[in-house]
Amino acid sequence: MNYCLKENCKSINSPPEARICLACDSMLLLKDRYRAIKMIGQGGFSKTYLAVDQDKPSKPPCIIKQFYFISQNKADLKRAIALFEEEAEKLDTLEKHPQIAELLANLHDDYCQYLVQEFIPGKNLTQVLETEGIFSEYQIRELLNSLLPVLEFIHSHKIIHRDIKPENIIRRLPSNPVYQTGIKGQLVLVDFGVAKQLTNVEIFKPGTILCTPEYAAPEQLKGRASFVSDLYSLGVTCINLLTNISPFKLFDTGENKWVWRDYLIDNPISKKLGNILDKLIAEATNKRYKSATDVLKDLNCGKL
Repeated sequence: MNYCLKENCKSINSPPEARICLACDSMLLLKDRYRAIKMIGQGGFSKTYLAVDQDKPSKPPCIIKQFYFISQNKADLKRAIALFEEEAEKLDTLEKHPQIAELLANLHDDYCQYLVQEFIPGKNLTQVLETEGIFSEYQIRELLNSLLPVLEFIHSHKIIHRDIKPENIIRRLPSNPVYQTGIKGQLVLVDFGVAKQLTNVEIFKPGTILCTPEYAAPEQLKGRASFVSDLYSLGVTCINLLTNISPFKLFDTGENKWVWRDYLIDNPISKKLGNILDKLIAEATNKRYKSATDVLKDLNCGKL
């Protein structure tokens, strides 16, 4: 099946090897290389497709993220494209890391921006939660020991992920050649928030929120994301995995405090881990951990 990437063209009936859309005569292959074969996600300003890389003999799968430009103001578009390029260049400096989905290409036309990313076979943690149930303390410790070094790595390159949540953490399939024994080597961060740098550029629909509010730090929702915002989102991810409850429900707005412990059912958590999670999700940035390294020290040998 082929998906045409032209805005407002919904044709999916072109022959498998077609290069031109039968409905609108647009090119089906992005950059004459990447063929969209299945839509796997859609939001207010973007679509996500499973695709194949036609340039390689094995035609490996990849992901195309398509972002729509609402504004056609040339100055806005020029600024948006420049910011996309800047963020994409930062991601490219990460080189290939086994726990980061690789950015393969950053492209644009008159109406859309496209990011082509490595496809990671496996389940995201939302799917794991649905099929395997809530996480134990041991699993949360393993998750933190797996992902905190990844955050330390990207933060050292001056990059903020901006959208850490269970859906953006993939557990690799054991059959994947990059898979390593144990949970530590099999968790992968995907969907870096390249587009989320564009909050102040009027190219998307008015009111569009370029992050996931349930998991976003308070300062991020005000347009001031920092490295500790990623740590906050990782902490909120942990309490969601421990309870299988929406983070919105885990925060008591009347008391202005987290009440996630009230939702632990037959899932005891040590005081030490609980205190670490509390510090990760503190509302005030000056009460949170300052770095992933600091969290790892407390998690593995430090005392609170």
